[in-house]
Amino acid sequence: MRVIAGQYRSRPLRSLRGIDVRPTSDKLRETLFNVLTAGNQSALEGTVWFDLYAGTGAVGIEALSRGARMVYFVESSRQASESVRQNLRSLEISTGIRVMQLDALTALHRLEAENAAGDFFFLDPPYRMRKSYGETLEFLAQSRLLRPTSIVIAEHEHRFDPGDVFGSLHRHRKLEQGDAALSFYRM
Repeated sequence: MRVIAGQYRSRPLRSLRGIDVRPTSDKLRETLFNVLTAGNQSALEGTVWFDLYAGTGAVGIEALSRGARMVYFVESSRQASESVRQNLRSLEISTGIRVMQLDALTALHRLEAENAAGDFFFLDPPYRMRKSYGETLEFLAQSRLLRPTSIVIAEHEHRFDPGDVFGSLHRHRKLEQGDAALSFYRM
């Protein structure tokens, strides 16, 4: 696993083993960021990201590499949270980050109370935690964390459909790649 592009391009990222830690593949991350930038590599500069169910932090680190101003890494597993921290240390990233070892909904409640808001929300719970997709998307749809232009992206198994509509969030695009899929939502 490596950083695809930007400031930390080609730098390796450490991963964990286990069924619940399934880092977003290099190819899928590249597809995700190509869609979000649409050829404009500066499109992510100054943005705020929420990397929910962060695992190794690969998606949030990719966002930082491409110019994001702030990334909130949210991961409930102590071991995975430490992996995120190790990856950030190995890249010498110490600003524009916050690693929260909490379950996603608890962290989102806390961040909303702190008046945080984001441009991009990436959620990738372990595939066996299907209920987490709906709970997280429902919460985001009614929260103050989203801006009118925010984009929420859910990575999921291509055989599983998290749903089209969650309150004010509507899926506007779905991409499948191998066994994985990305669903893009906006208000």
